Amino acid sequence: MKRIITLLTILLVSNVSISQVRIGDIVVPEKVNFEGEELVFNGGAMRKVLSFKTYSGTLYTKAKYNEDKKVLDSDETMAIRLNIASKKVTNERMIKVFRKGFDDAMFGNTQSLDARIEDFLKLFDSPMQINDFYDLVYLKGKGIKTYKNGKELGFIEGRDFKYALFKIWLGNEPACEMIKGGMLGLGK
Repeated sequence: MKRIITLLTILLVSNVSISQVRIGDIVVPEKVNFEGEELVFNGGAMRKVLSFKTYSGTLYTKAKYNEDKKVLDSDETMAIRLNIASKKVTNERMIKVFRKGFDDAMFGNTQSLDARIEDFLKLFDSPMQINDFYDLVYLKGKGIKTYKNGKELGFIEGRDFKYALFKIWLGNEPACEMIKGGMLGLGK
């Protein structure tokens, strides 16, 4: 009897410590840790084109946010995770999404970020596969560190770069309204 109780206790504790959230067919962790800073799931959603699921976007923060402006203006460590859900999402298409997103986010005035945007886009030169995930992590006061499947790809300096990058999904003209609402916890 003691063994059964011990086993049940271990199972219960292990389930609590690896909590996960489902976004469509994608499962993401409830908590992530980057450079010793724990971030919690703020919200997320799946991007669909016609009826096809393409990728999910998830926002991780230290405190709960439901206003886009507060996320964009915040100088706290936070992250956006993109999970690839379709073979139709290629690195070439993702680069196009980023280019258009930066252009929209900066109202066509990207000159101050152009060199950093090009360095960032080079991080996406390898093929993408279903279940790949990218973490775009803003480190407080430093800039964006990018990871693919947990492996660091590179670092782009500047809070201004974070603002433009996060605005792709959280700005007034986001790449996907559904993902924006989901990231802010406003989705269904």
